[in-house]
This record gives sequence, structure tokens and C-alpha cells, in this order.
Amino acid sequence: MNLLKSLNLDAKNSGASTSSQWWSSNQKDGEIISYNPTNGEAIGAVYRASMGDYEQIIKESQQAFLKWREVPAPKRGEIVRAIGDELRKNKDALGSLVSLEMGKSKQEGDGEVQEMIDMADFAVGQSRMLYGNTMHSERPEHRMYEQWQPLGIVGVISAFNFPVAVWSWNAFIAAICGNVSVWKPSPKTPLCGVAVQHICNKVLDQFGHRGIFSLIVTDNNEIVKTMANDERVPLVSFTGSTAVGKEVNSTVGKRLGRALLELSGNNAIIVDETANLQQAAPAIVFGAVGTAGQRCTTTRRLFVHESIYDKMVNVLVNAYKKVTIGDPLDQKNLMGPLIDQHAVDLYLKAIADAKQTGGKVLFGGNAIKGTGFFVEPAIIEAQNDWEVVQRETFGPILYVMKYATLAEAIAMQNHSRFGLSSALFTQQMQRAEIFLSARGSDCGIANINIGTSGAEIGGAFGGEKDTGGGREAGSDAWKAYMRRQTNTINWGSALTLAQGIKFDI
Repeated sequence: MNLLKSLNLDAKNSGASTSSQWWSSNQKDGEIISYNPTNGEAIGAVYRASMGDYEQIIKESQQAFLKWREVPAPKRGEIVRAIGDELRKNKDALGSLVSLEMGKSKQEGDGEVQEMIDMADFAVGQSRMLYGNTMHSERPEHRMYEQWQPLGIVGVISAFNFPVAVWSWNAFIAAICGNVSVWKPSPKTPLCGVAVQHICNKVLDQFGHRGIFSLIVTDNNEIVKTMANDERVPLVSFTGSTAVGKEVNSTVGKRLGRALLELSGNNAIIVDETANLQQAAPAIVFGAVGTAGQRCTTTRRLFVHESIYDKMVNVLVNAYKKVTIGDPLDQKNLMGPLIDQHAVDLYLKAIADAKQTGGKVLFGGNAIKGTGFFVEPAIIEAQNDWEVVQRETFGPILYVMKYATLAEAIAMQNHSRFGLSSALFTQQMQRAEIFLSARGSDCGIANINIGTSGAEIGGAFGGEKDTGGGREAGSDAWKAYMRRQTNTINWGSALTLAQGIKFDI
């Protein structure tokens, strides 16, 4: 409870407004219970937002946008900078809350908050670099240029596995672009959303801009459908499964709105015969075991050159034996629990399906008895074309396979519905360049001698194919939150038409 108090989460308030607050664990009607996946016990409860709450938030956000869009972009950046500073002050507490509610290790929980801080810093710089182009006009005494204008309300629907960082990728960039955000976090991690809203409210009140970031906590899918259908929300950013993402994309597309999709992944690492195994092994283990395999960038498939296959497998099995599993707030533990019993059931089903298909379990593969939703990380010898291997299972399962040539390995890697993250471990420059070329990885992220997870915010994050094609965070991802406007100014005294057209009256 001291952790919750340190984040000002000890007063009974609402979970659905621009002041979005919380707390009452004694009632269940009209509330969403937050459970600790380490022991299955309730942490607290958050008010379940209604359709009326949604309507109120949208109207408040519309009014906030009319004021916010007039604020110069560098001034918007100053407010985001202040939020980043407040996050720095609360990093330890918020990181612990992420670990408590989601189940990722304390290091990863703190790392997720650091990612928010980094994202704030990036957004501050970007607020002075919302560049447009200047073009030469074919008409005399004319000037042409383009500029970027804010969209309005950005709807952010995020998943449980990154309960705070993914919001910041969207909200901070959207804010410096002149937009306001309405955030619907996962109902599995509502307290993290409320804590972040409190931190934002504190800063926004100081600057007189309450309403730039709003929160709506709900498990009512009808509200999500309403947001996707709502023409007052020109952009909906969705992070989650491909199946749900397709529904969101279809709904938003029917009204010609914009959908920014960050969906599933089935990421692979290739290890060739020249690879430094001391470098590759920890990257593979962290990629497969980090967040208990509940990242969209989790390493799920491993292709090892046949000449070093046995050696690589032995190294991994020995490394897996050293993975400590338990309470994520105990910093000696490298892996915490899965999010809930449903996730455990899906993990066990994947293990059973792999065995039935002919897979050989080389390590782990069992649920851990006792309280909480703990499982063993698993290594399974498999074939790439098996359905279970091609499926995204949100759990710590690594499928290992042999290959003979790099071309074969790249073809195996690209044989996936998804195209998020990929990596090659090699000491040969030519192979690295092939992997990064048009005939190499077909993923949105392609790495050399680092793993598939742990992307830096400076680059645009996202993937291809059934991963959705969206890009968030760095590079020029800011353009997704703005509309492009081409301007032509006639500073002469005559009207000159383009393409040499004459229209005399």
C-alpha cells in the first residue's frame, strides 16, 4: 500500500475523466479489479467507465484541442519536458507498480518508465522539428510550401504487456504535434494507467492545460467499438492482437479514419557458424524469457547453422538453468509470472500441441505449482512449418531449428504471417548486409548481433504483414499524428493558372 500511496493512489476517485483517479477494493459492481499475477490476489479496483463517461471525455477533449492547437509547438514541448521530469521523480515507484500489476521484472518495470522518460526527451526535441518542404512553383511570383497540422483527438488503445511505455510513444508525440489523447489501457493493468494520469494531471494543472491527456478505464468492448466508429477521433492507435487489430482497422477504415496498428509478432534470430556465442546467448535468452515471453518482440524462433547447432543448444540449456523465476519485485529474479490463468492455459496448450506434432522439449515446458501464474521457460526442437510454431503464443517458448545456408535461414525466417522484429548473429559483413538488404529480412526491425527485443525509441517501431504496418516512437513517426497541407501563395498582381491554362473573362 505504501507503493500506491507514493503515487497518490489512495483516494476514491473516478477512473474515467481527464482527472481519472481511483480506489475501492471492497466493491465489485461497476469496478474493474486489478490482480497481482504473482499471487493472484486483488490489489485494488478501478471505476469501470460507462458510455456516458466516454461521451463526456470526448466532448472535453474536443474543447481542450481547440485551445491546445494554438499553443506553439516548442511550448507544448516544454510541458512534455515537465512530465518527463515528474516521471523521473516517480521512476522507482511507477516501475514497481508496473512489476506488481503486470508481472515483469523490477529491472524491466523501471526500464519501461525510463522508456517513457526517453520518449519525453525525444518529443521535446521533435517539437522544434516539425518540418515541411518548400517547393518551386511553375508560376511566376508564386511560392509553394507544405506544413503539418494537428489532427484533433488521438485514441490510444494499449495492451497489458507494456502498460505505460506504449502510451507515451503515442501521447507525447501526439501532444507536441498539437493533438489531445484519449487513452484506453488494458483492463488487466488499470492501476498503471491511473498512476500515469495522476502524474500528467499534476503537471498539466501547473501549466493550465488539463485535458490534453485523458483516460478511460473499461473492459466494455462496446466503448472500444464506439471509439473506432467515432468520427470525432480521426486517429486510433491500437496495440494488441492481429485478430482484434483487423477489426479496428476495418471499422476505422469504413469511416475513412486513420488506424495506427502495432500487432502480433513471431520473431526469429539466425545464428550462423561465425557468430560469437557469448554475445548471442544472452540476447536469445533475454529475447525469449524477458517479460515471460509476453512481448510482441519476443524471440520465438531460433535458426542455428547445422555445424554449431548442438553447441548452441547446450549453451542455451545451461543458460536457462540459471534463469531465476519468482516475485518480480525481488530483483534477484529474471522472470516473473504470466499475466493470468488464461495465459498459462495458452502456454500449456502450445507445449502440448508441439509435443503432439513431434516436437522435442529440451528444457522446461511446465506450469509451476503454487500461487501465481508462473511457468518454466521452454526450449523445443521443432519444424518451422508447424502450425504451433507459426502461431504467436504469449509465453516463454523458444522453438529451435537447424539450417544449412543463409538463404535457407532467411526464407525460414520470412515464412511467417508476421513481420515485426528479426536478428542475425554473424561476424561476416557480407552476410550482415545481405540480411539487411531487400533480399534479406522482411521485418520492420532487422538487427545485427543484437536480439529482437529492446528497441530504442530513436527509431520508428513497427512491423509489416500481419503486424499491421504502423510506426510509432522515433524517426518521422510524428507524421502519423498530423495532416499534411500544401500551401501556394500568389504574391504578384496577376492571376496565373497552372499548366499554362488561360481563362480570360
